[in-house]
Amino acid sequence: MVRTRKMHARYTPGNTTSQANAPHQAYRLITQVVVIGSRVLGRAFSEAYKQANASSQYARAQAKAGGTAGATGRANLSTGMTLDEAALILNVPKPTTGGTAAKNYDMEEVMDRFKRLFDANDPQKGGSFYLQSKILRARERIEAEVGPVLEKAAQEAEVQAGFKPKMYKDR
Repeated sequence: MVRTRKMHARYTPGNTTSQANAPHQAYRLITQVVVIGSRVLGRAFSEAYKQANASSQYARAQAKAGGTAGATGRANLSTGMTLDEAALILNVPKPTTGGTAAKNYDMEEVMDRFKRLFDANDPQKGGSFYLQSKILRARERIEAEVGPVLEKAAQEAEVQAGFKPKMYKDR
């Protein structure tokens, strides 16, 4: 006698009601994902707004506190670094803001260090473009701080020496 297996007797399709509810469960899952995602994004946007508001209030307070603080803040924003960082990158002494100390600051030394470091980090010679850009920003930051003071000193020296316009090339 040959025994045959009865496949149909062992096969049970399972709970047919769960298969019928599968599309409903998918909609519910998608809805939950959307709701949770919107909560996360809402919190992130609210925190970003709070930080931006606090930052603008701080900048406004700094601008009201002192006129030079606003110029320094603009220089920090335009170059992306502080004066201390710029002096460290170029390995020059930090220029003091205002007064005669800034007038006596040696910009030749800054330019010499800038040229040497900029050429040493040339990407064609195996250097880094990133370091070159940092060196350039450091020079620009120091120029932004010392430049107006040096220009004012040059104007004062010209006024003291007397204005002598050149009317002719040979005289």
